[in-house]
Parts: sequence; structure tokens; C-alpha cells
Amino acid sequence: MPRWFNTAGPCNPADHYMLPALRRLPEVQQLFDERSYFVLHAPRQVGKTTALRSLAAQLTASGRYAALHFSCEEGEVAGDDFAEAQRTLLSRIRRSAELYLPPELRPPPFPDAPDLQLLGEALSVWARACPRPLVLFFDEIDALRGQSLLSVLRQLRAGYHDRPGGFPSSVILCGLRDVRDYKIASGSQGHLGTSSPFNIKVESLTLRNFTRDEVAELYQQHTDDTGQRFLPETVDRAFYWTQGQPWLVNALARQMVQQLVPDRTQDLTAAHVDAAKEILLKRQDTHLDSLAERLREPRVRRILEPMLAGRALGDIPQDDLRFVQDLGLVRLGSTGGVEMANPLYREVILRVLSNTAFASLPPMQSAPPWLRADGRLDMERLMEAFLAFWRQHGQPLLGTAPYHEIAPHLVLMAFLHRVANGGGTLEREYAIGTGRMDLCLRHGPDTLAMELKVWRDEEKDPLDEGLAQLDRYLAGLGLDTGWLVVFDRRSGQPPIAERTVATHAQTPAGRRVSVVRA
Repeated sequence: MPRWFNTAGPCNPADHYMLPALRRLPEVQQLFDERSYFVLHAPRQVGKTTALRSLAAQLTASGRYAALHFSCEEGEVAGDDFAEAQRTLLSRIRRSAELYLPPELRPPPFPDAPDLQLLGEALSVWARACPRPLVLFFDEIDALRGQSLLSVLRQLRAGYHDRPGGFPSSVILCGLRDVRDYKIASGSQGHLGTSSPFNIKVESLTLRNFTRDEVAELYQQHTDDTGQRFLPETVDRAFYWTQGQPWLVNALARQMVQQLVPDRTQDLTAAHVDAAKEILLKRQDTHLDSLAERLREPRVRRILEPMLAGRALGDIPQDDLRFVQDLGLVRLGSTGGVEMANPLYREVILRVLSNTAFASLPPMQSAPPWLRADGRLDMERLMEAFLAFWRQHGQPLLGTAPYHEIAPHLVLMAFLHRVANGGGTLEREYAIGTGRMDLCLRHGPDTLAMELKVWRDEEKDPLDEGLAQLDRYLAGLGLDTGWLVVFDRRSGQPPIAERTVATHAQTPAGRRVSVVRA
């Protein structure tokens, strides 16, 4: 039976290429030996459920514990009905035990108990009857809301002191966020803000991404099974786009081997990785779509909007930053600064944010004027087309952008997406505190690099700084020409149609560039 790269649900070694799930949790064995209660939180699609299921099976197989993994997700619909949520949870526990535990370790009939104690009494009876210490993994715990969540946490804390003979020896809460960020009211923005009422936890663990060598190890499994090789450059490129995010690593490989290069005699190259990346961006599968849904949340916007504009974060609540990190959208870089979690997420975010502007573009009335007869880009015509577009449509389209601070960037990218959709790609780079965004339009053999700057009130003209930054960007790409686009967002300026002009300038190193003031 052939194996495949998995992008849906937990992995199992019989069906999927996978790495040892517990390699990324080397510290957990001691926590079980110490009868600890702890939290495991990580973004979606990084292998939490796969790791927990493997860990539960391993602990039970050791003969020392009765370990069970189960999901709390079914309890979400109960809302604040904590009695119904507990009954749903206990039903899920029993079904999972029947599937994954031998008969002698399964729970006895759960006793009748007051609504506030249904879960606690059931776990107490099971712990007393079980011949081994119980270890329970509450996966998707943050699916529970309001009073249902508080009731579960309080009962776990209440039974903690009776372990291991009268209550589970170890309990692991697993979810997207740390326990302090669990919502405490249905439909509200309230959060625990503290580990109480689960202040018995001793650790908050997370799962790291794959290393570059682990990506190579995963891809080598496909080579061993089929003979189809991932060249070293392919692994490097996949790691660049994903930074080892497990779902993305698998998703790129799946597109390459199933859609782009099904011929197992053909090697996979870095160009295939880029093509697979474009497929993922256009399809926006469930994982990427769920990230996109987060972009309008105020806590996310407060972090991402200044990042995308190249501005300093300012006085951002630490909880907001931690929340966006827990979502997996950003990470702390090697120098301590905040950066996007990986280049592919960077592409997804800006493409999603510019979607409304793209959908609002006027329809093309004829063939693209920026293409020559041989299909190559005509840079002069492209400039003329952009200036005409910006003068006519820039002002109304700015109102369609969901992030006001980078509205001009998003409208420009919507225009460039139209160009790229004719057979090219658009790549973006940005960094906190640089005050810029870099764009690279690739169309066949043609490459156009752009530096975007914003001129705000009480700031000096960013022309000189922009030319120096564009100089470095062009040097890195091996180009002699490019565009510097300066969006004038100072108050009291004439309408966009009147002030949009293009001139020529030279960078400090003598590169000739077009300067667009828009």
C-alpha cells in the first residue's frame, strides 16, 4: 500500500510519510513520572493530535499507565450548558476508551452526580478502578466556552490533590492557545488572563517546527518508496517558504508529487516548489483559509498592520503579541524582533488583504497593454498603465482595503496581481521598523523590483531613504533598474488624479529608477 503526504487530520505511519511524533516533545516523560498537569499549545496543523495519539499509545504500551487521548470539540455546541458539555465529554471519553484501551483499563459505568460534578466524579471512579495510573489528554480543550470550560477546569483542579489513586495521575490540556487565553464567555472577548482556575499546571509546552534536515528526512521517505528524488535545492526552497511548518511542508510536497510531477522518474526541483506554492496560494485550502479569517480580529490587526507598513509596533499589549504568536502567524526572530512566521504566510496574508481591491478592479476592455507581441513585459507601457489606473481608480479603491495604514500598498498589489495572473508571480518582503515594503514582480524572464514608501505628516520626504533602500534591494536581485513608489498620505494634498506623476532618478550606486509619486 503506497504512502502519501498527509494534509488532513492526524498522521499514521501505515499511510503517511511522517517523522517520529515525540521527537519534538523530549521533555514530557519526566512530567508523567512527576504526575504533572500541564498544557500543550501550538498553532493548528503542526502535529499536536498526531503527537498526543502517539504518546498515549506509547504510554499505555509501556505497561505503566492507562493513557487516553480524546477531543473536546463535540462539547463546543453546548455553550454555557455545562451539564450537557460534561455529558458530551464523558460520552467521547467512553467511545475513545473502547477504541484505544484494552478492556481492563476502560472506565466502569459512570455514576450519577450533581451537574457541577459530573466529570470529576466519573474520573474519580475510573481512577480508583483502573489498575494503572490514568493519563488523560484533553485535545481541543479551547473548543469549550464560558461556564462549560470553567466547570471542567475547576473540577480538574478540585481532583488534583487526590491523584493518582483517586484521580488521573496526569492531565494534559491541548489547544491552540495557552490556558490563560481560553475564552471565558460565549461570544465575548473575555479571557482568563491567568492560569487560574488551572493554576495547578507546571508547564506550558509547545511543538516546534521541522528543521531543514527533518524536511529532507521526510521527503527522503518518498524517495525511498518511489525512487523520485527531491534535489537538495528543492529541500532548501521548501524550507525557505515554510520554515518547517509541518502542514505547509506536506502540502508543498503533495502538490509536487501528485499534481505537478506524477512521473516518478523525474526529479523535483526548486522551480516545482515555487509552482506548488502558487497553487496553494490560489486554492487557499482549509488551513490557509482559517488563518485568513483571523486577519480582521482586532488583536491580530494591531500586530500585523504596523508590521506590514514597516513601522514599529509601539505600545502593543503583551497578550496581543502572545495571541498572534500562538496562532502561528508571527514569531520572534533570532535577534528578538517580531517577524512573519514564514514567507508563505506572508504571501497569504497580503494576498487575502488585497482580494477586495482586486475584486473591485474595473474589467479589462482589451488585451493587457503591458505585454509585447512576444509575451514579454514592456516596462514603459506597464508604467503608463499603472499611472492611468492609479489616477482614475486609486482614490475609490483605497476605501476597499481592510487595513487603512497600508491601503495604497494593497491597491497597488491588486493591480500587480492582474499583471502576474497573466503568467507571473508577485513576491513581497517587509520588516518592522524599516518603513518600507519590497515587491518583486516576475513574469517569464522579466523581473521588476519595487520599493514602496509612505510620506506621512510631520515626516521628511522619504525619497533619499527610499533610493538607498531600493539600491540594496536591486543589488540583492542583480538588477540595474526598478521602481520607487512614494505614497503621499499627508493631509491637505490635492486629489490623487492631480498629484500622481512619474520621474527618473538615480540610486547612490548609479542605478536608474523610476520614481512614482502617488
